[in-house]
Amino acid sequence: MVVTIDTVIRGGTVVTANGTYDADVAIDGEKIHAVGERDSFPDADDVVDATGRLVLPGIVDPHVHVDDPFSADSYETASRAAAVGGTTTLIGFAFQRWAGEMGVIDGDDTLPEAIDAAKERGEDALIDFSLHGAITADDPAVLDDLDDVVADGVTSIKMFSTYDHGLQNGFMQRVLERLAELDAVAAVHTEDDSVCQMLTERFREAGRGDPEDYPQSRPDYAEAMAAEDAVRMATEAGAKYYGVHTSCRKSAEVLAAFRDDGSMVRTETCTHYTTLDDTVYEEVGNQAMIAPPIRTPDDIEAMFEHLSEATIDVVSTDHCGYTLESKTVENWWDSTFGANALQTSLPVFHDEAINERGFSYPFLVRAMCTRPAETFGLSGKGTLDPGTDADIVVFDPEESYTITADDNESVADFSIYEGREVTGRVKRTYVRGELVADDGDVVGDPGHGAFLERDIPDWSP
Repeated sequence: MVVTIDTVIRGGTVVTANGTYDADVAIDGEKIHAVGERDSFPDADDVVDATGRLVLPGIVDPHVHVDDPFSADSYETASRAAAVGGTTTLIGFAFQRWAGEMGVIDGDDTLPEAIDAAKERGEDALIDFSLHGAITADDPAVLDDLDDVVADGVTSIKMFSTYDHGLQNGFMQRVLERLAELDAVAAVHTEDDSVCQMLTERFREAGRGDPEDYPQSRPDYAEAMAAEDAVRMATEAGAKYYGVHTSCRKSAEVLAAFRDDGSMVRTETCTHYTTLDDTVYEEVGNQAMIAPPIRTPDDIEAMFEHLSEATIDVVSTDHCGYTLESKTVENWWDSTFGANALQTSLPVFHDEAINERGFSYPFLVRAMCTRPAETFGLSGKGTLDPGTDADIVVFDPEESYTITADDNESVADFSIYEGREVTGRVKRTYVRGELVADDGDVVGDPGHGAFLERDIPDWSP
């Protein structure tokens, strides 16, 4: 029988995927001991007053670039940003053929070797993390590696239809067939490479290097074309398909058409596609150089329409830790592609979805906590159920502040949300019962985070 427990968070409003209610949350060790009335709990060593605040499951971000070809962040710096922003679990990437140079994928590492190396790089993480395996070449040898990769808890595989490391459709089909046999998840970056390359070359020849020109070089129809190819191949192969960073109405409609009951197709968008439109390129230039591009006001509306209809499941960040130096170039095509968001995603999405649009708090928890965990087989995450990991965010829904890169814990020295005033702020973040961030300060230790071997996810409705 438990005589004392570690922590009670009292007086707050608990938010789950299904509702909100006033309750206290008891933590013992790494687990949630109970949710209910404090008087029914054993005595606690620490009692935290959450009066007037929300108690949420920790954010689960399934799309984060950290210490990979597209991010200078280490696992320590990225997870510091995540902790301050209320993210308690992230899924990063292990890139086949990456030799360690930013932006270059031309090494010899097999996928299992890449996964082992990424795990080692993650040893300084403050929060828990997992990995997607990323296939970057039409090399049949990787098909034989997938059995062991999935068995070792990397149950999702990222592929690209574009860039130098993009796969040809024929080889992608072979990967999808193998993933179907293993019941693993295919996550695909979809833009039609030939269309994007042709338009980029046309802009180069015309000298159209201003950031405002960039979105037209990777148009919405190119995203939708490649999305339809990939999801159709997955459907024919019988593979679970996850559409990453969906940015536009056309692509969302393609994926919704294939969705059926959601048992084989799921979809993600990102915070920036729900909160920013293409005028951001006039405002911050290459800082917002992201692929797919940030699009039109109507595309923002489409993201919320599909989120409300549950034909988009997840809101992620697609965080990339780049510096201003890599963005300070004459022409947009010479800029790095990606922006940081781990520290700001929850408050920014909260302000837009809850404060501006009137969505519910359970809606937010479903999109940022519960559905990401369920989609990627992260049992014990994204919930406040007793017996699950004590990954908890204490959130003040009334506190307003102005976002500035001066506060960044990431190596990134800019923010595409610079100067944006938001209402709603993370006050405390717990990872498996350990306080890792307190009122904007990192208080956790590097290495507290653990690598998570994931289950094969059950997508049955």
